[in-house]
Amino acid sequence: MIVLSRRAALALPVAVPAAAHAQGWRPGQQSRIVVPAAPGGTTDIMARLLAQHLQTKWGTPVVVENRSGGGGTIGTMEIVRAAADGRHMLMGNIGPQAIGYSLFRNLQYRPDSLAPVANVIRGPNVLVVHPSVPARTVPEFVAWLKGEGSRASYGTSGMGQSPHLSGVWFNQLAGTQAEAVHFRGAGPLLIDLVAGNVQFAFDNLTTSIDHIRSGRLRGLGVTSADRSPQLPDLPAIRETMPELAAYDVSTWFGLFMPAGASAEIIRSVNAEVQALLAMPDTQARFAQMGGVPAPGSAEDFAAFVRAEIAKWGGVIRREGLQMDAT
Repeated sequence: MIVLSRRAALALPVAVPAAAHAQGWRPGQQSRIVVPAAPGGTTDIMARLLAQHLQTKWGTPVVVENRSGGGGTIGTMEIVRAAADGRHMLMGNIGPQAIGYSLFRNLQYRPDSLAPVANVIRGPNVLVVHPSVPARTVPEFVAWLKGEGSRASYGTSGMGQSPHLSGVWFNQLAGTQAEAVHFRGAGPLLIDLVAGNVQFAFDNLTTSIDHIRSGRLRGLGVTSADRSPQLPDLPAIRETMPELAAYDVSTWFGLFMPAGASAEIIRSVNAEVQALLAMPDTQARFAQMGGVPAPGSAEDFAAFVRAEIAKWGGVIRREGLQMDAT
């Protein structure tokens, strides 16, 4: 992870001219970043880091507003309907900004309703269990699930979010069953998981890593193709069983604005994000959380989002998953 962070720093000179060009644009008054999830999760953490950075750079307040519910669609609509003047931003993520387009049959926005500004952080989800679950490996966990029938329950940070779909795909590949219990964000989910009210979860590593390190939760494997440098002893789930060889999920969090935001505004804010990602303090914080910076231009981020929409659209169509946004 440190190596990747250094690469991000090496890429900074490319962003410097953009930053210099964009210094002429500032919002001039209070701005906001909408978080389509409850406080305490990775989306919320990223928004607050960025808000603090922008507030310092711009000299005007940048507030964070949590609008949870509907698998992230409620908060997203808040920004879709907002003025495209640069003062209204969304800290989006893989759920409402990629998975949701295929998952929800009554979605009120489309990919072209938002302007991608900058990716911020990426990382795996992690399979975590309450210590009462008598499994220390993924094969043992699968055997336990099969023994439980449908009695086991797993928490998600929201219907249609990456942790939810991680659990759905895992159960389908492993031939297991469990009841999904949906929460309004990772914060409330982790409270109930640590308390033992649900038995396991596929959570973002960034929000679960401290619970794993403390022993409050037991990590069994990460959802990404490779192991995480922050927890190298934790296997990639796909390496644990032949049935799970195709399993590969990484989550991400990035900044969006309403469609129609000017190229100048987007370049300016993207340049500020690149500056934030290149800071040693940011890189250290991300490493501590189990994520890596995701630097790049707005065009890079837009292409990445299109690829993610196509990937999850294929997965969801093959599985026949559809639900209503609430």
